[in-house]
Amino acid sequence: QEHVVESGGGLVQPGGSLRLSCIASGFTFSSAATTWYRQAPGKEREMVARIPRSGDTTNYADSVKGRFTISRDNVKNTVYLQMNSLKPEDTAVYYCNAVNWLGATAYDYWGQGTQVTVSS
Repeated sequence: QEHVVESGGGLVQPGGSLRLSCIASGFTFSSAATTWYRQAPGKEREMVARIPRSGDTTNYADSVKGRFTISRDNVKNTVYLQMNSLKPEDTAVYYCNAVNWLGATAYDYWGQGTQVTVSS
């Protein structure tokens, strides 16, 4: 059955780094547009970074530009979110979302989320 699973969250001090991973099962990321979202307590879920099926471009929220990098390893079928210079306001549950196309039909997959806490 198709699904995605995130990992790599944890507690880190301000200025530190973390790398989140999203692994797909049942489909390949090369056929999917993948987005990292996050949701902080009391706030709406927001887009953080996106990589399309082609993998030739990336998009970022203004709040993370220059600090976060989304990338994809087609061999490992994994999408990463490298987070550097972390700030307390980056604290949130981070979710991986993949929209996979089979012909003209799009299938939407969400992971269970991984907690990132930035605190001293």
